[in-house]
Amino acid sequence: MRPVPDRPLPGQESVWDFPRPAIAEACPARVVIEHRGRIVADTTASVRTLETSHPPSYYIPKADIAPGLLRRAAGTSFCEWKGSAVYFDVVLDGLELPRVGWSYPNPSPAFHSLRHHVAFYAAPFDRCSVDGETVSPQPGDFYGGWITDRLTGPFKGVPGSRGW
Repeated sequence: MRPVPDRPLPGQESVWDFPRPAIAEACPARVVIEHRGRIVADTTASVRTLETSHPPSYYIPKADIAPGLLRRAAGTSFCEWKGSAVYFDVVLDGLELPRVGWSYPNPSPAFHSLRHHVAFYAAPFDRCSVDGETVSPQPGDFYGGWITDRLTGPFKGVPGSRGW
């Protein structure tokens, strides 16, 4: 059963106005990931993916991720729109954050802009931000969207949302 969308306030986007199938769009916002006092990533050239009921995932150019932190992890997954994903661990000062990033090395044509970019789950890091605002992770244990005050839900990932 589809939930009733929250009413957006001025300046907000409703995730229920996002398209299905999903799309990718260039995003000029400053996206920063910090952990243990270090900058993991910092960019104003991300690509965000938008899909009905999901907060955006931000894909960061590999060139804007601190060198030497990514290590290819085991396993893959498949998205019906983007294609086959690979996963990354972040290794920082001897600390391993397993499978916290993912990428589409050969995305479908509609998502070609995601090539050479990596998205990250927000929860494992000390701080992830969009234009200075600390984000909240998308609920659940699978989805990787980032929630800001500029979004209204409800958001897929909460209990009972599998069928949305």
